Amino acid sequence: MILLERTSVMNLENALRGARNPMNSWAKSDSYYDDEGNYIIGEADLKLGHNLCYSGSDHRKFIRQIFVSVDITAPLYWWKEFDTYKVGTVANSTSTMHKIHSKEFSVDDFSHDHMTPETEAQLQLVVDYLETLRNKFLETKDKKYWYDMIQFLPSSYNQMRTVTMNYENLTGMYFARRNHKLDEWHTYCDWIKTLPYAEDFITFDRG
Repeated sequence: MILLERTSVMNLENALRGARNPMNSWAKSDSYYDDEGNYIIGEADLKLGHNLCYSGSDHRKFIRQIFVSVDITAPLYWWKEFDTYKVGTVANSTSTMHKIHSKEFSVDDFSHDHMTPETEAQLQLVVDYLETLRNKFLETKDKKYWYDMIQFLPSSYNQMRTVTMNYENLTGMYFARRNHKLDEWHTYCDWIKTLPYAEDFITFDRG
């Protein structure tokens, strides 16, 4: 299970203006804001941006200045893979360390969409025991029960993080993960496709 919410894409105007800096070709820019305040990339700017992206990472520097912020809720086993992409990304997570005991455990705190019924029944037993540990910690404040929760927590536990990255990060992720075994990566790559001008700057076939 993975959920991507509250997506914001920022700095398109500045990034495209910077793409024209090397040739001092700002007068050729044809992008504009529509009546709703959305930045619309014009045909000439779009062609320039696409050609720069097609020419490789040395030329597509401008997409490092197109920023994306999104809230991602995903299991810990997915976050372990996402954490390989540390350069150029920033994430603030909900705190397992500080808040794991703050609410009652339920099965829906965990990704179980691909579990067989037999395994899901075992997960319910784990959830019940985690809830027992949580109540013992709340009653006694004994740190040993807190450690029991942390160390017994399955990697299917869902965590939400607010992530900031750029189109260059997303280009690397898309081509590295679009055929991954985990369905979460397929959902993530499908989300990348929905971003403004993704087909022109990120997901197009490099040939």
